[in-house]
Amino acid sequence: MDVCPLIFEPIYKAKVWGGDALARLLDKKLPPGEPIGESWECADLEAGQSVVARGPMKGRSLHDLVRTWGSDLLGRAAPIDERFPLLIKFLDARQTLSIQVHPDGPAAEALGLRCTVKNEAWHVIDAAAGARIFRGLRQGVGLDDLRSRATNAPESIPSLLNSVPARRGDTFFLPAGTLHALGEGIVVAEVQTPCDVTFRLYDWGRSRAGADAGLHIDEALACVRTDVRYAPFEKKSHVSSVFATITQLVSCPSFKIERVRFVEEFEQDIPYAELVIWIVLDGRGEVRHRGGVESFSRGDVMVLPAGLKNARLRTHAVCNLLEVTIPVESDLAAFDRPMTPPHATAPRGPVQIHIDRPRP
Repeated sequence: MDVCPLIFEPIYKAKVWGGDALARLLDKKLPPGEPIGESWECADLEAGQSVVARGPMKGRSLHDLVRTWGSDLLGRAAPIDERFPLLIKFLDARQTLSIQVHPDGPAAEALGLRCTVKNEAWHVIDAAAGARIFRGLRQGVGLDDLRSRATNAPESIPSLLNSVPARRGDTFFLPAGTLHALGEGIVVAEVQTPCDVTFRLYDWGRSRAGADAGLHIDEALACVRTDVRYAPFEKKSHVSSVFATITQLVSCPSFKIERVRFVEEFEQDIPYAELVIWIVLDGRGEVRHRGGVESFSRGDVMVLPAGLKNARLRTHAVCNLLEVTIPVESDLAAFDRPMTPPHATAPRGPVQIHIDRPRP
């Protein structure tokens, strides 16, 4: 059977810091009475395995499709540990998350861990007035300072981190080794490499149970980097036309994130030659393909396989989405996304001004 667009059943994770904002903001049907902190939308891990929600592949797991479709799904992107190379989540921080860190390669090796390096990015979907994130150590703060506070005055650890305002539409890159925390009153889309190894240094005096129990002070201190850089990976670029606007938000070796806006009642062939993931923030539309029609709306995460042929997008309302791709060793000539493709149907309106999108 031909490959087809994929939308998966959400995997809800109850967290002590979670809430119910994903129902209000993203139309998620949350289990009643539980504080849902995470919704895993595209996952190929032992801790969470995505299953196709509808369409020709309904009921198939993402891991199964990675094995059976291979490059027809991933294109030139390589699987990681024989698994899908990205993990996509929505997070609802009703309370501030723990101050935590993920190991980079050298730290994982030193700790004897066999895990993928976890680089991640947050795109802020909603934020309360005055909301902030914590990202990285303040200038001049060293690991000895951090160790001393962790031992003698853990409640003062937050004062050692950069506290950054978070507003709707902001995007933050968090490479492995970054000490960080998502602040209270923030909902984000999270794009990351497929790893669930987290070491918590400070948890605001909360007690936990089960798999989330406890702190990992020694491991966290072994993973924290003081030389992390963000700006080179957060350079913005923007192109637009009457049909669409495209803004680059994050570009790193693990993934690239762009914010895309399509106008209402717009049609175009889907010209991609590599794996693409759409995180739908607002709007609704459909993708027509050989196997049928796959509709999407706010809160959906749609995977477009690299081998998808003869597919066509149509929007039914203005659509705002995050487009996630994986950088590959290619000139990506066939991956170019024309702003006025040959078979596009333009919405009614005045004469269009066309601005070509530069090739990645």
